[in-house]
Amino acid sequence: MSGNSFLGGRTAIAGIGATEFSKNSGRSEIQLGVEAISAALADAGLGIDEVDGMATYTMDNNPEIELYRLLGGKELKFFSRTHYGGGAACGPVLHAAMAVATGVCKAVVVYRAMNERSGFRFGQGGLITQDPNSFETVHFGWYMPFGLSTPASWVAMCARRYLHTYGASTDDFGRVSVSTRDFAATNPAAFFYQKPITLDDHRNSRWIAEPLRLLDCCQESDGAVALVITSIDRARDLRQKPVVIRGAAQGAAGDFQMMTGFYKPDMTGIPEMGLVARQLYSMAGVGPADIQTAVLYDHFTPFVLPQLEEFGFCGRGEAKDFIRDGHIARGGKLPVNTHGGQIGEAYIHGLNGVAEGARQVRGSAVNQVSGVEHALVTAGTGVPTSGVILGVDH
Repeated sequence: MSGNSFLGGRTAIAGIGATEFSKNSGRSEIQLGVEAISAALADAGLGIDEVDGMATYTMDNNPEIELYRLLGGKELKFFSRTHYGGGAACGPVLHAAMAVATGVCKAVVVYRAMNERSGFRFGQGGLITQDPNSFETVHFGWYMPFGLSTPASWVAMCARRYLHTYGASTDDFGRVSVSTRDFAATNPAAFFYQKPITLDDHRNSRWIAEPLRLLDCCQESDGAVALVITSIDRARDLRQKPVVIRGAAQGAAGDFQMMTGFYKPDMTGIPEMGLVARQLYSMAGVGPADIQTAVLYDHFTPFVLPQLEEFGFCGRGEAKDFIRDGHIARGGKLPVNTHGGQIGEAYIHGLNGVAEGARQVRGSAVNQVSGVEHALVTAGTGVPTSGVILGVDH
């Protein structure tokens, strides 16, 4: 296959930076952002004066202008934000790549900095905003009075239907968790370093919202991650091996709701991820057989299964068999979340997953997959989402 996009292959990730991942960082979110961006710039060998764009999430509390000023930047030409929480994980990468490919910017920093354990905890339930004029506040008013008040409870509805339709079991969710924690156990940057789990550990963990157990749920984490994106030609002259952005896409599809899409004709699929998959494969000129490793957004294990199906790694309803055969685990045909994912490494709203995809392409990952030519990274599911395919520079 050959790509057919103006964007694919014109830009690259040139720098990766991160803080430590913890449950109590002991410093402000904007300080975390400064640290991660400084590390990414040092990794690339660029100064802040060579960066003229910034991109992040709407949910990030750190204004682009303030971070740029604190870093010593003088002239900022581009700044953008992507909505829908974890669905934004790859969106800022798309925006940065477009800004560079179109000549708007020379280099763009993508970042996410959060105290999501010691500060505001997303998993505790309730509304992000109490503003009565916010449409999303009104939307959740149809669900929260009836007990659907947390992300886990929303995902549980879809997970239960998936189990019923395809004959999967909660052990299949557990196998995702076990595999992910196995990778985390050998990643010194992971919060659960040297702490693998067994399938019995998963079975014995407490219920959160049936059929989700505690070990089906991602962490709450403090930390920050940053990337530097520039043109492929510029990246070749910098400090690190370029990680080519072969494809980047966003998608919202179907009768869509904000994590509460319970009225779709089929609750077992993720049509927005299917839309992203079709765009990515077309843009990059590759197919499922060309992907050697994947970082699949694992805020909750049940949504890993339909992602495998939407991207064509297995047929509809066959993800349980794909996982039972060990294909997503260490040594499998498609190792998934080799950094430990958000379950095992940290929950930095998925941007740490993009960083892992870049490390796999560089050949510098702790749990390096051999012969990586292309790595797939996805963003949050249950919300409008995004994804990237990263590749080796030939």
